Amino acid sequence: MNSRIYLVSYVMPVILAFFAVIASATTPRRAANPHWHSASATWYGSPNGDGSDGGACGYGTMVDVKPFRARVGAVSSALFKKGEGCGACYKVRCLDKTICSKRAVTIIVTDESPALTKGLVHFDLSGSAFGRMAVSGRNTNLRNRGKISIIYRKTPCKYPGQNIAFHVNVGSTAYWLSLLVEFEDGDGDIGSMQIREARSNQWLTMTHLWGANWCIIGGPLQGPFSVKLTTLTKRRTLSARDVIPSKWTPKATYTSRLNFLK
Repeated sequence: MNSRIYLVSYVMPVILAFFAVIASATTPRRAANPHWHSASATWYGSPNGDGSDGGACGYGTMVDVKPFRARVGAVSSALFKKGEGCGACYKVRCLDKTICSKRAVTIIVTDESPALTKGLVHFDLSGSAFGRMAVSGRNTNLRNRGKISIIYRKTPCKYPGQNIAFHVNVGSTAYWLSLLVEFEDGDGDIGSMQIREARSNQWLTMTHLWGANWCIIGGPLQGPFSVKLTTLTKRRTLSARDVIPSKWTPKATYTSRLNFLK
């Protein structure tokens, strides 16, 4: 009887350890912190540049100047979300301790990138943003590696001193009005947009065109216009009253008095 008890007490830990090894080998690899996710990253444009002008979000030359400058990147479809993910902010950090800084770099989604590895999110960063993931003095060495493994997580966008702005796109008329949303802090993304005409209590649903661009078809549309935003991530809502004046013009940008983190 004692020999059986001894055998069980000796063998069982060995069996459990064996299955633990098997389980760890078959479990998908994840970032150590549950708030971080695994991804791959590359860079494009000039080594110390801002990626490419414009991009699939439609921000144009805004990517070249502050607060966007050097903090932009393209993301694969899982984060781009057919353009509704434009403007979202992410912290990214590379993993090789011999060359990577422990500091995470914050980037703003301004473009779309293909996924280079099936099932894995991909970031194609500006040369500047990519290099900033390196320890001091190793920026060029990190860029020379081309494609690297990173971890990422969503983070609130912050535009100190900036309120949400609406750029009236070229081609807009009293029958077709198209807006580009700029400087949205907090979630950064857009799930829906509505517009309200002068002397009206009715909110009209806008159509998502592409990137961060939305439009309304009708008419003749009468300004001033109020605009209501609902974020994609947390469904937060903000209404900018009479933000676009009655005598608006295409290519003009109109700034509200509001933002989500104020």
